[in-house]
Amino acid sequence: MKTDFFQESYGLAGCSLVRLCEADASVIAGQLAAMNPWQALNYSAAQLENYLLAPDSALNRYTVRVDGTIVGIVAVRYPWLKGPYLELIGLFPAVQRQGLGTAIMTWFENVAQPAATNLWVLVSSFNEPAQRFYRRYGFTEIGRIDALVYPHSTELLLRKVVRATG
Repeated sequence: MKTDFFQESYGLAGCSLVRLCEADASVIAGQLAAMNPWQALNYSAAQLENYLLAPDSALNRYTVRVDGTIVGIVAVRYPWLKGPYLELIGLFPAVQRQGLGTAIMTWFENVAQPAATNLWVLVSSFNEPAQRFYRRYGFTEIGRIDALVYPHSTELLLRKVVRATG
């Protein structure tokens, strides 16, 4: 199954995705730690930075930039259950609701669709804005996982079927 997730960069409508470098990880981790859902789940900047920099050949991490400025992060795990898993999308508050999420979701689906059967995301049950966001793009809940990320939280597994098997 071939995909283009391994390119070094992508130009999207309104932003660019550039392979994450170590210098960007600290900036991104600090911002994410002050935002929900990471703040509600008690993630520290150090924990998030460790995650962003941990060696993982299946996880493709991209800094989101607008005019060269860091404005977020996207991480896609591939391969994963007959399609890619959008493991992390975090846009800083100053750029939310400006179409960057739409650009990233369009990129995610377009790059994956030729080879993938499914697209996957996981979202915290308390993160209703994220649930609405993913549902707008055709994702549906297929399961719940208790205490996966934090002892008192539930994660929702969402899937979008992009190509029927058979």
